[in-house]
Amino acid sequence: MAVVIDQPVADFQAPATSGQTISLAGLKGKQVVIYFYPKDSTPGCTTEGQGFRDQYSAFQAANTEVFGVSRDSLKAHENFKGKQAFPFELISDKDEAVCQLFDVIKLKKLYGKEYLGVDRSTFLIDAQGVLRQEWRGVKVPGHVDAVLAAAQALHQA
Repeated sequence: MAVVIDQPVADFQAPATSGQTISLAGLKGKQVVIYFYPKDSTPGCTTEGQGFRDQYSAFQAANTEVFGVSRDSLKAHENFKGKQAFPFELISDKDEAVCQLFDVIKLKKLYGKEYLGVDRSTFLIDAQGVLRQEWRGVKVPGHVDAVLAAAQALHQA
């Protein structure tokens, strides 16, 4: 079952960079931003990641952890994270379990060909594990600022 606003998000476990396994249950007590992106080292995904990187200390001040998720391998994630100096972990979702939980696999078109791809989306989960806000079909410019404002407002609530 996909996530629903104002409902608890089902726990999941997934491999991430730095040899970590991320689980939602292990993050209780912290707000969590999970952003899904199509592919490492592509222009839009790099720009979005850099936005989260550049605002990372502000997210931390709002008791918020940030995680990027794509279907790329851990090796590709480690390279992307290292090259961009991301201070947050990237989750590898090769089997699409996390993508399916958040319902971000969508039919897309490129040069007239249809394929299933990751819809750029972001989710804000509160410290009790409840989904509080979602952004789907994200356009990168200004997006990180909107997510940060929502995380700060939720933290102060």
